[in-house]
Order: sequence, then C-alpha cells, then structure tokens
Amino acid sequence: MTLKKKIYIGYGVVFALMGFVIAWAVSNLVSLGKATDAILSENYRSILAAENMVDAIERQDSGILLVFLGDMENGIVQFRENEAIFLEWMARAKDNITIPGESKLIQAIESDYAIYRRAFSLLTDMGGTAERTLQTGDYQKTIYPLFAKVREGCIGLRRLNEETMYAAGAEAGRVARRAIWSTVLVAATALILVLMFSMFLAERIVRPIRHFMEASRRISAGDYAVQVSVETRDELGELAGEFNRMARQLDHYHQMNIDEIISEKNKGEAILSSIEDGLVTFDTRLKVTAINPAARRMLDLGFAERAELCCRDILSDPNVCDLIQKTVAADIPPEVPDERRIITVTRDDNALHYLFSVTAIRGPEHHLSGVVLLLRDVTRLKEVERLKDEFVMAASHELRTPLTSLGMSVDLLLEHAADGLAEKDRELLQAAHEEVYRMKALVNDLLDLSRIEAGRIEMEFENVSISTLFDHVQAVFKSQAEIKAISLTSAVTGDPPRVRADANKITWVLTNLVSNALRYVGKGGHIELMACRIGPHIHLSVRDNGPGIPPEYQSRIFQKFVQIKGREGTGSGLGLAICKEIVRAHGGAIWVESSPGENCTFTFTLPAAQ
Repeated sequence: MTLKKKIYIGYGVVFALMGFVIAWAVSNLVSLGKATDAILSENYRSILAAENMVDAIERQDSGILLVFLGDMENGIVQFRENEAIFLEWMARAKDNITIPGESKLIQAIESDYAIYRRAFSLLTDMGGTAERTLQTGDYQKTIYPLFAKVREGCIGLRRLNEETMYAAGAEAGRVARRAIWSTVLVAATALILVLMFSMFLAERIVRPIRHFMEASRRISAGDYAVQVSVETRDELGELAGEFNRMARQLDHYHQMNIDEIISEKNKGEAILSSIEDGLVTFDTRLKVTAINPAARRMLDLGFAERAELCCRDILSDPNVCDLIQKTVAADIPPEVPDERRIITVTRDDNALHYLFSVTAIRGPEHHLSGVVLLLRDVTRLKEVERLKDEFVMAASHELRTPLTSLGMSVDLLLEHAADGLAEKDRELLQAAHEEVYRMKALVNDLLDLSRIEAGRIEMEFENVSISTLFDHVQAVFKSQAEIKAISLTSAVTGDPPRVRADANKITWVLTNLVSNALRYVGKGGHIELMACRIGPHIHLSVRDNGPGIPPEYQSRIFQKFVQIKGREGTGSGLGLAICKEIVRAHGGAIWVESSPGENCTFTFTLPAAQ
C-alpha cells in the first residue's frame, strides 16, 4: 500500500468517526429542543386558559355585585357574557390536559362552576321575593364562597402548569448540558486520537527524512559512500532507493572526474599565466584572491607571495578601488567612459598607461562572489596617439599658410580674370575656390580639436543665461530656417536657468547641432531648442523631426571623421567630435536619442550656476 493511501485511510476513519459523533450530538440536541418547545407550548396554553378563566370569573362576580346593588339588568348581562368566555377557556383547558393531576383539577373546577352558576340562576329567578332577599341576604355567606372556590381552582390550574413548565425547562437545560458535555468529551477523545495518530504518522514520515538529511550533510562533506536504509515499501522506500543510487553515481562521478578537474585547474592557471593582459581577482572585501604574472609585472609587485593584499596596496589610483567597491555594493559594474578607464603609472621616469575594465564574478544563484580587474597595456597606443596629434597639429599649422595663399590667388583670379576665361575654365576655377575653403575649414577644425584634446584651449567661464544662448542661435539661423520653411523654436522648463560655461564655446556647440539639423530636416520641418534642470546639471537639447540616425551609428557619431553613409553633406566629420570635447571640457556629457525615420534629439549637460 502506498503512503498516500495510508494517509487517506487513516484520516478518513478519523473524519468519519468525528462526523458521526457530531451528527449524533446535533440530532439529540434538535430532538431535545423540539420536545422542550412542545412541553413549554402545551403548558403555556393551559396557563393562558387558567388566566382567562380567572379573569372571566372575576368579571362574573362583579356582575353579581351589580345585582346585589340593585342593577339587575346590567349585572345579568355582564354575568352571561363572561360565562360564555369562562366556558370557552375551560373547554380549551380540557382539550390540553398533558400533565398528571390536571384532569382531576379541571373536573373540580367544572363541578364548582356548575354550583356557582346554579346559585346565580336561583338568585335571578326569585323575582319580587328575590328583591326582598337581596336586600337582606348576605353576599359573603351565599355567593362569595362559591366564587372563591372556583377562582382558587383556576389559580391552582395555572400554578400546576407553571411549576410543570419550569420543571420541564430546568430538566431540558440539564439534559442539554449533559448533551453538550458528552459531545465535548467525545470530540476531545476524537481529537486526542487524531493527535496521537498524526504524531505516529508524522514520526513514520519524518524518521526516514531525518535519515535523508543526515545522508545529505555527509554527501556535502564529501562522503559519497553513504547509504540510507530502506524500511518501508511505500514512496519513502522508493525515495530511499533512488537516493542510494544517486549517492553511488555521485561517488563514481567523483572518482572519475577528480583528476580531470585538477587537470583543468592546472590548464586554467597556465592560460592565465601566459596571457599578456594583467588579471587581478578580489573578493567582496576587496582582498586580492588571485593575480597573474602579467599583473605582477604591470603593478611592480614581484613574484614573492604576500598575504592579505588589499586593493589600495597594489593600485595607486584610488578611483579604481572606488569603482570596484561600487561594483560590490551595487552588484553590477557602473558604466565608465573610455577616457576615464586609463591608469597611469610612473616607473623610472617613464609613464605607463593601462586600460582597465571591471567584471563581476557570479557564484551559485547568481550572487556576487568577487570582482575581476583586467589591465591592458596601452602605453604604445597612447604614444602613437600623442605622435598622431602632434603630427596633425604640425601638419595643420604648415597647411594653413599655403592654403591661405592658394585661396587668395584663386579669389584674385575669380575677381579679375574670370571674365576672360571659357565657361568650363570658370567652373574649374570656382570648384577650386570651394575646395580651398573646404580644406581651410577642415584644417581649422583639426587645429581646434587638437587644442581641445591637448587641453590648450582657453575657457572663459561665466554665468550665462540659457535664454540668451537660445536667442542668439535663433537669430543666427533665422534666415536659413525661413528659406527652407523650417520652424525653429525654443522651450525652457521652469524658471530660465543659468549655467557656468564659456558662452562662445557653448554657442558653437548649439550652432553646430542646429546646422546639422537644418542640413537634414526637410521643408516644413521643425527644430526645437529645449532646456531643463535635473539635479545640479542643466540638460540642453536640440530636437528635430528629420530622418533620424541609424542605431549602428548612434554610438560612433561622436568619433572623428564618422559620417552616415548615403547622407548628402559636405562636412568633415569633425563637428560632433569637437562638440563632445567642448562639453567634456565643461565637465558634462553629450549623447543622441533617435528613432530612425522619425526624429533625432542631441542632448548635453552643463553645470548649473551657483
């Protein structure tokens, strides 16, 4: 028999027993209640009849008194009316005889009442002699004793039924209390049996589970040879058999794979030792748990073992340790711009540059168990970038003079000799003029970008009103917007904010963004300048309803010389790169949000004026 069936049968018997006991008790109580109601109802009818009989006999006696007082006619009417009432209630009392002695008492009342009626009839039948008798007769000696005897009999009938009713009620209460206590006793006995059975069944179920728990703890400790005894043939017995088979398989698997695991561990350590990038792992307390040889060389730690190395013991840049601490606290690495992911270490008067990244290590159930710091040597790349910037700056300087001379020469030719040239020659000269000025703009952009990246551009910070910047930009592009039938508007959320910035440089950023928007927004389009304050920064945005920027370009659009393929334009691809460097020089950030084919919004932040 299965464990499930055992449980069902055991609890089924107990519930059936309890149901029978409860049904029996309820049935007895209902029967007792009905009997009590019947007894009380019958006694109540007899009491009511006795009360009305007493009332009727008293009114009849009042009628007799009226006769004695000389009001013969009214006295007889009152007597006869109440006589009918008395006889009616006495008939009801005779029909409701339910207790011993009640019948005999009613017969006595009926007999006495007949004598009382005869006395009244004799009194009223005397005529003139009666009138004389009434004057001399004694009411107390002739009529009142009969009246008192009938009335006392009615009162006795009432008292008998009242005492019987009270006794029946008391007996019903005692019976009800006995029924209640017997029901409680039986229910308590049933509950005790249920409790004992439950404890017995729970022990039968829990005992093998304890064996499972103990065996599981031993397996967790590495003892895979543990076995659980099979005591029953139900589901628990089957579970014990499956558990034993699982333990044997784990033992077999452990014996087979321990060598392979050790081999894989050695292979992983060999790989980490051979890679050129530095790897350092930290636990959640920022203690170093592992470090490969490349990282030891980069951080000049040597190969001697040192106990309890902390993050700040091996890294001179505190920002990296703060970043690792934030990763542990937030359970995810924070986003860091590429330009802030460089560690510079000075060694033997040489600057070494390392690009770092932080990765969280997930343990069981995806909980953070540690952090990995990856260090990549980018010293040569930094040097190449420095040489490239110097070359670009030097080449740009060298190109400005000949381009200026060449531009002046072409301008003079267009001014003085263009009329004597053929149409085709004039077109070539005009193309040369345009290309010379495009080259001059490209050289100027390269010089500006080089100065900004090298930190040699001077910033004149002041408190500037956003409304003033927007008004200036709108004035600059007013005519161009009207020619293309484009709406150029501005909106400032809240009070007009002020920023701490170089007005000329920020105006250049805004005009560059608006110029790009005018280039791609079609006729009848809309460009909006917006500003709002969020925390300590002001967010400035340029939104248009142009064709938007494809998702694959949104992360690259601020790089040098990046242009969207298939878009017409004569730009150099440096405008957004210069915008990014100017915003960074102000301590802000710039980004783009775009839905292809619908709209585009460029947003950058500036510190709010204090």
